[in-house]
Amino acid sequence: MFSPAYSRSLGQAAAFAGAYHTVGVETGLADATPHKLIQMLFDGYMEALRQARGYMADAQIEQKSRALSKAARIVDEGLKAALNLKEGGRLAQDLHDLYAYLTLRLTLANVRNDLGIVAECENLMEPLREAWQAIGPQVNHSLN
Repeated sequence: MFSPAYSRSLGQAAAFAGAYHTVGVETGLADATPHKLIQMLFDGYMEALRQARGYMADAQIEQKSRALSKAARIVDEGLKAALNLKEGGRLAQDLHDLYAYLTLRLTLANVRNDLGIVAECENLMEPLREAWQAIGPQVNHSLN
């Protein structure tokens, strides 16, 4: 089908693309405000769900599992961990509960290979992501 040299070229191109992506993310992290860091978590979550849907459609179980696990880690170790329950009041507690629910649902989506649950998790997070993005200019203005 393809020559070994051609296959190696494709593999090298993919590795270089991955390296450029990693450098871009690391550079973004170094320059990011706290608001931007949370935005990056929301974006990473949505990207992981998009990937999981594609892997489910292609019956790539291992990759699907990795993508859903990544989304769950972003929620649990990133978004939920960033909450200040002591000073955040009811809103922080509500977000904490939502994030706990999403983590459970993502685990169930993974076990059941259920696109409907993935869509539910995406639909629950999208309004938060949009709201967070919308307040960005106000936050950035107050920092200047």
